[in-house]
Amino acid sequence: MFGSGQDLCKNLIMSGQMRMTIAVATLLRVFLDDTSQPRYGYELMQLTGFPSGKLYPILARLERAGWLIKEREDIDPAAAGRPARRLYRLSPDGIQTARHELAALSEQLRPQASGLPGPVRPQGGRA
Repeated sequence: MFGSGQDLCKNLIMSGQMRMTIAVATLLRVFLDDTSQPRYGYELMQLTGFPSGKLYPILARLERAGWLIKEREDIDPAAAGRPARRLYRLSPDGIQTARHELAALSEQLRPQASGLPGPVRPQGGRA
């Protein structure tokens, strides 16, 4: 989602107790796409491409930091034929903080004008 810098930059910025990584930023972007829409785990796995072992620890950290609200789906499991899902959504503070942090991340990843002529070559140096 954020380009080829994914392998180079794991920890991008710190925000309070939440470490901002590419994975965290990717997940936050999904939540910010529609802040009124609660999401459940399997849906988030499909939208991010993350396996459960990567997704759920991030959700737990976001919840502990106060960025996420976790709720149980209000259904009758017998009528639905499945257990109630755990739904996640950004808290009001989480929405504001996530927007701010993703904007700061975008600014950090923006190429800086170096004043050097020519494009950068993939093998290093300038053309």
